Amino acid sequence: MSVDELDTRILRLLLEQPRTSVREYARILGVARGTLQARLDRLERDGVITGTGPSLSPAALGHPVLAFVHIEVTQGHLDDVGDALAAVPEIVEAFSITGGGDLLTRVVARDNAQLEDVIQKLISLPGVVRTRTEVALRERVPYRLLPLVESMGRAGRK
Repeated sequence: MSVDELDTRILRLLLEQPRTSVREYARILGVARGTLQARLDRLERDGVITGTGPSLSPAALGHPVLAFVHIEVTQGHLDDVGDALAAVPEIVEAFSITGGGDLLTRVVARDNAQLEDVIQKLISLPGVVRTRTEVALRERVPYRLLPLVESMGRAGRK
């Protein structure tokens, strides 16, 4: 999907001021409310905007330990293991991957002891051959999309 200058300005505003009303966004952008709403609807329909809920911090919720767990799966059991991962609340994301392993999970925990318990739970799942865990020490670049959106807007003007 191509993103034009107005789309870029809308997305920037949504990222920078997520609690503002559509009416206020339209005023800030200098466009009609209907124009803005049509753009928002298109961005949602095209899957660019995927949610409007709050961003939560696992650390603030008492789970400051972050680990990435690579899971190697027995051939033919990827879907079964993937489904089983959804039942583990400490797994906040899981992806099928190439390279060393079949799945990559992002796991949060209260402490290292709980992380070990989660890993032991993963190892005991039918179809799991082995796991490899990497513990994050410090976040260096927080999750962000604004630089990507802005670069797409610049590319669209060329």
